[in-house]
Amino acid sequence: MADEQAQPQLALERIYVKDMSLEVPGAEVFTKEWNPELDINLSSNADKLDDDHYQVVLTVNVTAKNSDTTAFIAEVHQAGIFLLQNIPEDQIGQILGAYCPNVLFPYAREVISDIVTRGSFPQLLLAPVNFDQAYAQSQQQIAGEGNA
Repeated sequence: MADEQAQPQLALERIYVKDMSLEVPGAEVFTKEWNPELDINLSSNADKLDDDHYQVVLTVNVTAKNSDTTAFIAEVHQAGIFLLQNIPEDQIGQILGAYCPNVLFPYAREVISDIVTRGSFPQLLLAPVNFDQAYAQSQQQIAGEGNA
């Protein structure tokens, strides 16, 4: 047989909570009417573990303020180990920057909801995020800065 090009492989091999925390700075928040303002921040990063494996960590940080007082700060670092074999180099950035965070987000969303509820606050369900669009915007921003 002629040399066959190896088939690309992409697989999630492990998913885990790398770190999580809930901070409730003061109990007075429980004595006030609950009408929170939420500040939600998302970020991700990827580290190459070996020739075929990457660890991708999606960080979700939620700060809730009620009557200008911080009610809680919840943070989750949801991680996954992904196998990437025979993936064209020009596609790896998109996979690590958009596809992998898309896979991790539902798990991070569940952990945020769980720790907020365990902190005696009403359930918090984060809205879906379009990581493909966010990645495309970040690439446009980087390209724009490169042309400046």
